[in-house]
Amino acid sequence: MAYWLIKSEPFKYAWDQFVADGSTFWDGVRNYGARNNLRSMKKGDLAFFYHSNEGLEIVGIAKVIKESYQDPTTDETAWVVVDFKPHKKLKKTVTLAAIKATPSLANMALIRLGRLSVQPVLDEEWEIIMAMSEEK
Repeated sequence: MAYWLIKSEPFKYAWDQFVADGSTFWDGVRNYGARNNLRSMKKGDLAFFYHSNEGLEIVGIAKVIKESYQDPTTDETAWVVVDFKPHKKLKKTVTLAAIKATPSLANMALIRLGRLSVQPVLDEEWEIIMAMSEEK
């Protein structure tokens, strides 16, 4: 299993809406790096759900339920979507500030490639962030 991070602006699509919907396809990706990450996702992979622009925090975990296919919102064949369902809400959100303040996360894509909307997360990074989400 691989780990990922997907970004959404809460005013466009927030975690609570995702939970209410029960599942969604991740559309609108128009960056080749992010698209390639979507193409690499496999059913069962987990992704941090990150609120970008406002909040700037990881709020939950999404699970891949269908691997990449043609983005139904465009006729351009270059773009794909992946289906996700909510997997788990984090007990405690993990802010970008907290991630930046953690030396062992200094090389995380979220910091290095801040504008990339779909990013890989290394196993070690996943474990650290999960531990941070459990702290009181």
